[in-house]
Amino acid sequence: MTLKEISYNILNLYRGGRSSNNEHISLRQIEFNVKYYRAMLLRRDFAKNGMVSRHSEQSLGCIELEKVNASQCCSLPIECDVVRTVVDIPRTVRYNFNDAITHVADPSGLITIPVVDALTVQWLPYDRFTKNTRKAYMIEDRMYIYNPAGMDTINIRGVFEDPEETALFDCDGSDCYDDESDFPLPMDLVQAITDGLVKGTFMMIAQTASDTENDTLQTGHIAPPKQANSGQRK
Repeated sequence: MTLKEISYNILNLYRGGRSSNNEHISLRQIEFNVKYYRAMLLRRDFAKNGMVSRHSEQSLGCIELEKVNASQCCSLPIECDVVRTVVDIPRTVRYNFNDAITHVADPSGLITIPVVDALTVQWLPYDRFTKNTRKAYMIEDRMYIYNPAGMDTINIRGVFEDPEETALFDCDGSDCYDDESDFPLPMDLVQAITDGLVKGTFMMIAQTASDTENDTLQTGHIAPPKQANSGQRK
């Protein structure tokens, strides 16, 4: 299902199956809440089960890398070879202690690169056994690759907060996401989001009286009685 299909289904349930032009809520607001609930439920699901469903992952295609001064990357010695992505990486769902970056590799997928904490990067040149291996780490919204060994492009997969942000990336000559793409979410969680919005969040909106008289007051509002002015002169 696409994001619009999920949102239209929620809107139809909210209307009770009746067509109406006088909505308390817009389709855009529904889409925002669907993405908000998705991030929350995926985080809870990972905390409980420790598994990342491939149906919630998205690829960012091939991302170009640029060489940077290593001394600006977590105090690495200047002779270290370091590159970083030329564009920002979309924000990911927040897991227990890590960002939801699930896979980093060369475009072929054969050379995988482990992701490490940026705080440990300054000690990599002194690691006796792995100092010559590639490592990936995040500083702000850019991904850096330590010891890239000639790599000029990289592929990143992850569970991103806003799936629509991946539309800015190229996947085999087309956008990595568009309005016709399947929304990255397992079907059972689609039902959980639908129930949570229709029976919870949007139920309060449905029970709120509207202002149909354009007087900034809810319809049916009864004004309080006027009090006599005790200080009025006779």
